[in-house]
Amino acid sequence: MSRRAREDVRLTAEIVAANGRGRGVYGSPRIHHELKAKGERVARKRVARLMKQRGLRAQQPRRFHKTTDSKHKHPIAENVLQREFGTKEANKKWVTDVTYVPTREGWLYLAAIVDLYSRRVVGWASSETNDTALAMEALCKALKARRVNRGLLHHSDRGSPYASTIYQEKLKEHGMVGSMSRAGDCWDNAVAESFFASLKNESLHHHRFETRKAAHATIEQYIEHFYNPVRRHSTLNYLSPIQFELLSQLESLAA
Repeated sequence: MSRRAREDVRLTAEIVAANGRGRGVYGSPRIHHELKAKGERVARKRVARLMKQRGLRAQQPRRFHKTTDSKHKHPIAENVLQREFGTKEANKKWVTDVTYVPTREGWLYLAAIVDLYSRRVVGWASSETNDTALAMEALCKALKARRVNRGLLHHSDRGSPYASTIYQEKLKEHGMVGSMSRAGDCWDNAVAESFFASLKNESLHHHRFETRKAAHATIEQYIEHFYNPVRRHSTLNYLSPIQFELLSQLESLAA
């Protein structure tokens, strides 16, 4: 066996290990960055070739249905975000949305709030009902976890939970600026949609849940132990949300 062939065998083993750390959801770009973080000096094309030979590839997202109850009489906020998903500071722009997970007991609804700075899920909650209480629980968890300055832009769909008086009063109490997507336009809240797609493709679609409790536990495992601390994001130079925030804090201290 040639030297390059032996190196391919070794690298393939490293790729399989990296694929395992990434829960089998990484494509060659993320696997390449995973290897670089471990000190490997290897070309991305070589990683792609070895992954193809081993039959490893990123999982493709499935389409999923999202319901928004916009038939209500509450005021609708204008779309202040305007698909400007970039921001240079944490806690300047949050996006939120609700999706559902099927179980044998019925639907489990999930509300999540994502900070556009680091793509970190800063608050989330689940419930058997899609109502204002669910959205409020996710918001209160985010407010407890993060230090919010006045003027934070909070973007959601125009569903009744977010447009409700109690929810809007909570935003005003903390000096937040409300923003809502246009009717029927999922691209106005693309980052929240992207998080749900990752959650379902990389975790939930691999399970058939007997109970809502089981689904909640799987969601918690994904968000708290994989997505926030581990999952590499191309928009963050292939760092995880928590890694990105910590690196930014260290750079600020060093400046």
